[in-house]
Amino acid sequence: MALNAASHNIPGEKTGPISGQPPPLSNDAKNAILGATEADPEGQSTPGKDGGDRALLKKQKTEKELAKERAKAEKVAKFAEKQAKKKPEPAKAKEKKIKEKEEALPQYVEDTPKGQKKILKPLDDAYHKAYIPSVVESAWYDWWEKEGFHEPQYGPDGNVKQKGYFVIPYPPPNVTGALHCGHALATSLQDTMIRWNRMRGLTTLFVPGCDHAGIATQSVVENMLARREKKTRHDLGRKAFIDTVWKWKGEYHEKINTVLKRMGGSFDWTREAFTMSPELSAAVKETFVRLHEEKLIYRSDKLVNWCCRLNTALSNLEVDNKELEGMTKLDVPGYERKIEFGVMTFFEYEVEGTDERIEVATTRPETMLGDTGIAVNPKDDRWKHLIGKKAKHPFIKRLLPIFADEYVDVTKGTGAVKITPAHDQNDYNLGRKHSLEFINIFTDDGKMNDKTGEFQGQKRFEARYTVREKLKEKGLYHDKWENNPMTVPLCSRSKDVVEPLIKPQWWMKMDKMAAAADEAVTSGEIKIRPESAEKNFHHWMRSINDWCLSRQLWWGHQIPAYFIKIEGENGDDANDDLWVAGRSDEEAQEKAEKKFPGKKFELVRDPDVLDTWFSSGLWPFSTLGWPGDTREMQKLYPTAMLETGWDILFFWVARMVMFGIKLTGKVPFKEVYCHSLIRDSEGRKMSKSLGNVIDPVDIMDGISLDDLHKKLLSGNLDPREVKTATNYQNTAFPQGIPECGADALRFSLVQYTTGGGDIAFDVRVMQGYRRFCNKIYQATKYVLGNLPEGFTPQAKGGKTGKESLAEKWILHKFTIAAKEVNDALTAREFSHATQTAYQYWYDNLCDVYIENSKAIIRDGTEEERASAVDTLYTALEGALTMIHPFMPFLTEELWQRLPRRPNDETQSIVIAEYPEYDSALDDAESASAYELLLGCSKGIRSLLAEYSIKENGKAYVKVLDDASLAAASTNESTIRTLAGKALSQLDILGPSERPPTGCAVFALSSSAAVFVEVAGQIKDVDAEISKAQQKLGKANEAAKKQRKVLDAEGFEEKVSSSVLQTEKAKLNDLLAECRNYEETIEQFEQLKLG
Repeated sequence: MALNAASHNIPGEKTGPISGQPPPLSNDAKNAILGATEADPEGQSTPGKDGGDRALLKKQKTEKELAKERAKAEKVAKFAEKQAKKKPEPAKAKEKKIKEKEEALPQYVEDTPKGQKKILKPLDDAYHKAYIPSVVESAWYDWWEKEGFHEPQYGPDGNVKQKGYFVIPYPPPNVTGALHCGHALATSLQDTMIRWNRMRGLTTLFVPGCDHAGIATQSVVENMLARREKKTRHDLGRKAFIDTVWKWKGEYHEKINTVLKRMGGSFDWTREAFTMSPELSAAVKETFVRLHEEKLIYRSDKLVNWCCRLNTALSNLEVDNKELEGMTKLDVPGYERKIEFGVMTFFEYEVEGTDERIEVATTRPETMLGDTGIAVNPKDDRWKHLIGKKAKHPFIKRLLPIFADEYVDVTKGTGAVKITPAHDQNDYNLGRKHSLEFINIFTDDGKMNDKTGEFQGQKRFEARYTVREKLKEKGLYHDKWENNPMTVPLCSRSKDVVEPLIKPQWWMKMDKMAAAADEAVTSGEIKIRPESAEKNFHHWMRSINDWCLSRQLWWGHQIPAYFIKIEGENGDDANDDLWVAGRSDEEAQEKAEKKFPGKKFELVRDPDVLDTWFSSGLWPFSTLGWPGDTREMQKLYPTAMLETGWDILFFWVARMVMFGIKLTGKVPFKEVYCHSLIRDSEGRKMSKSLGNVIDPVDIMDGISLDDLHKKLLSGNLDPREVKTATNYQNTAFPQGIPECGADALRFSLVQYTTGGGDIAFDVRVMQGYRRFCNKIYQATKYVLGNLPEGFTPQAKGGKTGKESLAEKWILHKFTIAAKEVNDALTAREFSHATQTAYQYWYDNLCDVYIENSKAIIRDGTEEERASAVDTLYTALEGALTMIHPFMPFLTEELWQRLPRRPNDETQSIVIAEYPEYDSALDDAESASAYELLLGCSKGIRSLLAEYSIKENGKAYVKVLDDASLAAASTNESTIRTLAGKALSQLDILGPSERPPTGCAVFALSSSAAVFVEVAGQIKDVDAEISKAQQKLGKANEAAKKQRKVLDAEGFEEKVSSSVLQTEKAKLNDLLAECRNYEETIEQFEQLKLG
């Protein structure tokens, strides 16, 4: 139902560069992040309700802004890929050795009893020395489930917690087979939101379940019966066939749940739902009966999409539209030869009582057997004299009125349009307007019926050719044709050409319900993101038609409607007055007796089932117990958020909104977030025939290339398609897919989500994040190994007043990262949230603080060591809780190994507190000072390396403001230490002082620059001048572009104050960089002269 392959893999062009792992952020990337501060808090939970504070709503990002943000993210990803390739060979060799050791180990066997808390093994154990996803991710989920961590927790008074509640009804997958990466994306995003809100102290509920997927499931089981037993459903009978489907459903349903658990989805499985369970079936009956009593559901003859192969009506979602540019021959099921489409053919009708003829054109000659009129434009001089006359049908005794209608386009075809009201939507509308006769000419299985004379019994597309031949015999066929671009509707299941047919069906009036749904979005009661999806929603709601509810299937909710077959009367089953609806046979009997008192009748229940979307439309509240007045309906409805693919916004989301408002009086959710659509790494739609559909389990567990090939052979692919798919797999996965684990997969998918555009999905990105998981694992191992024996952390994380500058810096970085992640998740800026968490872990904690704390822990005083370790614990514990919503397994494995703070009895990181911004840790001045030290030491190391100075290096730090001068002077020894052993002399210069002649410069910012004496190392001064001039040219060009950004009309009014300050600072840094290069060139010129 709600998450089928099409939800994530629609056809289209390539969508751009591959998104990948974010590197340490450049200034550009930092500015992109700061530029995203115009966030919208809609969907946030406040005490007692969902939806956030309306006063806090900010400007919605435009499509242009989203595109710019995506471009930034892609730029970051590309840079990450380059950085990965630049890693030194020794590191690669080491990684290879680790991998070989992992591969040499026997398969890991978890010895924790199912449901018990995991038995943690020593980190020097063979399976725990390095990060192995299957080892880390084992056992935790069963324990979480047994302990009830995923179930909603209420306050002492039985109400939701003080901070409010957050509920997501998971879009139920079709119970038709394996989940794909689209489901993995949805699970990752939704579970991130659930885990984040749970840790923030809200009452949370993530409702799992499956959809019975009527036509999809019945088609699969029928094909299975035909293949295995050479039987049809009719051979089994309805009851036996439905029993077979239930057995099949049980097997695949369990597979789906296993994958969702493997992904780490924190579902409350005690509330698992299925659209055909007794509880949800009761909700379906209640809805149908109630709306039938209100006359919103009615019986009528109307045009429907009909699949002759499956013998059922179809929803628009079950129809694939194949675009043709002109004459094309297509394979049609049941026909030996290919059938011609996209051709405009011409023939004539004789006009009654005259010698004249009227020429018409059609792409479907066979439908002329159902023609009941001819339309012409009243202004068309060729035909207007025939208006009011009648044409004679050449094969059937029937006269066709010739009438005028401005709908006819005089420039197309012949200007005269044959009208077949029973088999074309436009003709249907004209037929109603001009009271034409509606004649169905097809049987349900696509043959010509008894209304077609000599053509009766022929297949519809065979009749296409015989009709032409018969027209030729009568001299009415024009031996000419034209290419005609057209759309051929195909059944997505059978691939048969869909036929418009008039059928007595159940329909629902949609206009008033749609207006209420439209108003809910217009008023802001429901927020739809991104903005483009909201526009589509309004368009659909304002141009909606009545909904055909009937499906001629066996698997599904049998319609609770009964035809009253009155004795002695031949009632028309299209007559709504002869039907009653009932929640039970007894209720239907009572209604019929009341409707026709004293008459003898028989009640015949409609054998058809309801469209799958009918039961799906009740999902947000039927899963909470509606129509009962349950605790969940009282406390947890409306739900907070619905996250899904934009392509089912109308088919599913709109119906939930309409049903929710109509049946409960409330909107079903406060927010709809439409995620991106997944394509392969080459930007193509995912298709089994291309071999690019990837099972998320194969990414998590790993799979060899041979086993990927075997999967292709186990399916139903044509041999030619197998060859194509095999070639793709050989190219994309030459070594198979390595084990990446659930955490890396989740983090990758969330990182991909920028709020618009398609996802170019690449398994190599998951591999990159697997390495990131190893970084987290090894960093935590280091910290655990350096905690003093018997270490007990402070009762509360924070400052003691004894922190070094480095400690103040990491605590500042931590609290700012916490703020940015919280703000990003509030604004649904998922990619930004992951980039921020990644940057804190990788750039701040691992690459700087842990590295720089080693010396203090090794050589510092007892007080310094104690403070450094306390800060290290706080920074690490906060980092694990911060990234937990994205990486639940790894963080639980490591968090459980940390010593707990006094009186902290929290059982699991799942229910630990999420980091929040703490102003006491926000120390921008200290952070700036420490970053100056880091920048200086980095600049010195860079210049020493560039000029091959391995000893006796002389460096100068020139500062341009008092704060920087104080910071550099006070921490001169730290700069020396971080700069390395090659440095022997370091001088701090004030704003008015100049470094000696013969120095190379490393520009830091507008407040400082580093100079290193290189005079004795330079062999070619002109070459150095040229190098500096090139750098100056690039800096000047960058400054010019930056000035253009700031000078753009309306820029200051459009952006927030923080973004404006950042952009101005960027310009100042660039201008300072230019001045430093100019000074370097001047120095080299003097060196040349002297």
